[in-house]
Amino acid sequence: MELTTIYGTAFWGMFVILVTWMAQWFVAAISKARKEGAVPGKVDESLGHESFTFRAHRTFMNSIENVPIMLGMILLAILIGADAFWLMICIWSFAVARIIHMLLYYAVATNENPSPRSYFFLMGLLSNIALLALCAKTLINL
Repeated sequence: MELTTIYGTAFWGMFVILVTWMAQWFVAAISKARKEGAVPGKVDESLGHESFTFRAHRTFMNSIENVPIMLGMILLAILIGADAFWLMICIWSFAVARIIHMLLYYAVATNENPSPRSYFFLMGLLSNIALLALCAKTLINL
């Protein structure tokens, strides 16, 4: 059976994760570039959560910290033949969590911990952990 037949829904989830990540990059870059005196590669250190530019930059940086490991585990899961249903659940729960995290980070300027976005960060983290467990289970059963 072809990989697209087995993992088609997972591939679409990966696509959504990548599109979200790229959108975050564009939003952060455009927001920063619109600031007067913007310097490429440097974010004004005086900015805080009250600044959309800060929040857009942090959203993108947070994805840089979280998305690569998820993509690596997705690749591993596909290569070792992990259960397609549970892989899809992990991918889509991560994708939805990252989108909601992004939207809340853009919309809510708060220094509170936990903030509303924290719950969706946790959902994404749990998706990562669940996929790690799925990979381990699959490897043990090879």
